[in-house]
Amino acid sequence: MINKLRLQFLNLRLKYKMVILTSLVLLAFSIGGLSILQYAFHLYNKEIYRQSAQALQVSANSVEAELKKMERLSYQIATDTYVQTYLLDLSKTDSSYIQFLIGNDLRTRLLHIGALNKYVQSIQVYDQHNKEYASGNLMRNLSEERLVMMKEAAEKEKGGVSWLSPMDQDQTVMAVRAIREYNDFTFEQLGFMGIRVDIIELMDELTRNVKEQETNFFIFDQDEQPIFTSTSGFEDVKPSKFIEHDAGYQMIRYNGERYFLTYSEDNHLDWTYMILTPYSNLFTVITQARTAVFLTYFVLFLLMIFLGSKFTGTIVNPIESLNKKMKKVQTGDMTYGDEDMEITKDEAGEMHENFQKMMAQIHYLIEENYKKQLLIKESEFNALQAQVNPHFLYNTLDSINWSAKIAGEQKISQMAESLGFVLRASINMKDTMIPLKEEIAIVDHYITIQSYRFAERLAFSKDIPEQLVSIFVPKFIIQPLVENAIRYGLQEMIGTCTIQLVIIETEDTIVITVEDNGPGMEEAYVKQILSGDFQPKGTGIGLRNINDRVQLLFGEAYGLAMKSDIDKGTVVSITLPKEDRN
Repeated sequence: MINKLRLQFLNLRLKYKMVILTSLVLLAFSIGGLSILQYAFHLYNKEIYRQSAQALQVSANSVEAELKKMERLSYQIATDTYVQTYLLDLSKTDSSYIQFLIGNDLRTRLLHIGALNKYVQSIQVYDQHNKEYASGNLMRNLSEERLVMMKEAAEKEKGGVSWLSPMDQDQTVMAVRAIREYNDFTFEQLGFMGIRVDIIELMDELTRNVKEQETNFFIFDQDEQPIFTSTSGFEDVKPSKFIEHDAGYQMIRYNGERYFLTYSEDNHLDWTYMILTPYSNLFTVITQARTAVFLTYFVLFLLMIFLGSKFTGTIVNPIESLNKKMKKVQTGDMTYGDEDMEITKDEAGEMHENFQKMMAQIHYLIEENYKKQLLIKESEFNALQAQVNPHFLYNTLDSINWSAKIAGEQKISQMAESLGFVLRASINMKDTMIPLKEEIAIVDHYITIQSYRFAERLAFSKDIPEQLVSIFVPKFIIQPLVENAIRYGLQEMIGTCTIQLVIIETEDTIVITVEDNGPGMEEAYVKQILSGDFQPKGTGIGLRNINDRVQLLFGEAYGLAMKSDIDKGTVVSITLPKEDRN
């Protein structure tokens, strides 16, 4: 049966074979494409979950960071010498007038410390008699119930900070702390204080991006009392009512609607952060896109089958004619001619025309390509001739040097002389390897130039054994290391940068090390530098270039290594074979 079907397929006309093949290919690509799209949609859904959880964590971290600032502010107030002195004086006087003056000073001090800070509505300080001294942008007389809660929370923490959730009369969260006398280490309680934090303004600013997505943001304390709710209509939302596991997100139903719930628990304040996002906002577009893709694939599949059956004949016949011409050329017969058939102007007809042009021009193209290569070489030579002659620049520097000497400008003379030396070394490209002493001379002249630039901020030293100065090393491998130490070390720090050049001799190798005490770099950035995958600050020779040259000359066993730690400096070393001395 299989052989019979195979013979029938082989005996079909090429046009029908192409239709079948096209159908199978389209079917395979459609199934594969739809499978990939389905998998992509699945990954996209997971990414939505992850991004939503990450956005919640970022918002929670931002809120916690601001609240920690308030905790530090409360500690600053409770331990402030002036605040403690005022409260101590208030406890020792019975004069209403003196209490009034001290109270004004205390309020003024609170303003200076931070009563006008962002998100702070007011700072409430109470003496031993529970008398209030408040300063801030929006002060309010607190209810007796609120004062009792503040005092109990302050006494319970014994000098530590405690947070109070909002109430109907006061929609702020409060950082409460007892004020204890510490100057004579009696730790006698002088009163207590509270910072009223505008949690609504804080959340409106930190969750602005979340609100633009029509989501609902909630914060609950450890007793599941609401601290903040971004919208109304969700009064009965509680963490214990919906959170079923620790995944960080889940789908829920609320009032007949589907929502995507993202939640996170904070370890610092034991608060629970929740985001409710309508399912339609996140996934309706994805569902519509999935449906549109499936329909588009189906329509395109039918359309391609139809068009393929209609136009296969117009494609097959010219191809068969072209195939005959190619067979004649394959035998060496270049005197082929067109058959009695109409050559169209479509792609198949263009193939015939292009084939004829190709055969007519094949020798011409070979000759033309050869001529182009000669022209390219000539153009490169002319471009090199058109460049500024570096010898003219060197001669100009030499003239500047002598003019500076005649004028008595020793610094300018030395800098011009050093720059001329480095320039002369750079334009002398005939030698790949030079003696170490010549390479060190280049470094010394470069340091001379940089010393006038950075003065006492640059401290350069070198330790080179005398027996090594005659060895041969690749040209320009040490100066770029010193240049990088200045660029990424000295220029990135304040104070003196110490750069040490040390060359040591081991049993089989010569190790050249340049070390600086600069700010250092992270390990990831070091890897980028060694791989060449970074944007350098200058236009000098890169470390990757040095490493490639060394390995090209001596093999992969040698080359450049780099070690750097933040605030500890950078060490760059080059390992060369010991036997290459001349």
